[in-house]
Amino acid sequence: MHLARLGPRGSEIPTVVVDGTHLDLRPITADIGPTFLAGGGLQTVREAVAAGSLEPLANASELRVGAALARPGKIVCIGLNYRDHAAETGAAIPPEPVVFMKDPATVVGPFDEVLIPRGSTKTDWEVELGVVVGTTARYLDSPASALDHVAGYVLSHDVSEREFQLERGGQWDKGKSCETFNPLGGRFVTAEEIADPQDLRLALSVNGVRRQDGTTADMVFSVAHVVWYLSQFMVLEPGDLINTGTPAGVAMGMADQPYLRAGDVVELEISGLGSARQTVGQA
Repeated sequence: MHLARLGPRGSEIPTVVVDGTHLDLRPITADIGPTFLAGGGLQTVREAVAAGSLEPLANASELRVGAALARPGKIVCIGLNYRDHAAETGAAIPPEPVVFMKDPATVVGPFDEVLIPRGSTKTDWEVELGVVVGTTARYLDSPASALDHVAGYVLSHDVSEREFQLERGGQWDKGKSCETFNPLGGRFVTAEEIADPQDLRLALSVNGVRRQDGTTADMVFSVAHVVWYLSQFMVLEPGDLINTGTPAGVAMGMADQPYLRAGDVVELEISGLGSARQTVGQA
């Protein structure tokens, strides 16, 4: 299934997309988020679609596309998880996943404006596969069962301010948690639609110039490994979001370091998960 949220920010309408038509999910749920997932919402939607009991959402094509997932309980991110990205930043391949957190309030829609923070000179881009947790994962025995706890996948943009991240006390969260710093794709694609999360193409362009073009096959730690690993240190809850890292091609890794400026346009896509486009503004 493909789930989406349409309408003004803070008042999005939950939908399921069937044969290109947005069906209104408000008879089933107020939103698509942690409470929905924890209460078995995906199965309820499947049953409603099968029964033909949902009505099309009027004027869906005219509505703003919101983040595909309402505010996550937490956003957990994995750093340096692509070999080529680690190389371009001069970092060694980590022996274990590098973990940091991101403020859930950073989530905005896939076509919303991204704001450069005040005082920033090094705002950077990162296209990432976002993993949505579907059922509680706590001390999982092995990666073999980890994907059973995944509800689905979304296109995620882990916007980063490199000076705040690396030069202002060494706290990565500061460079990751500025407002609007996590645009989230317009489609929440349920897990059964993605045959192999390690076989997805990711791409990002800035002002029409391709900057990132990679594949999840190049992850240092697979999605299954990451979910298992995180469950050893924290309880993953339904509706949590995991950003799984970015391939090479970020501004920080380039000789001229062409960081984002107001007026820039960033376009992103992940195979099977759709595309996104954000204009950059100034806070």
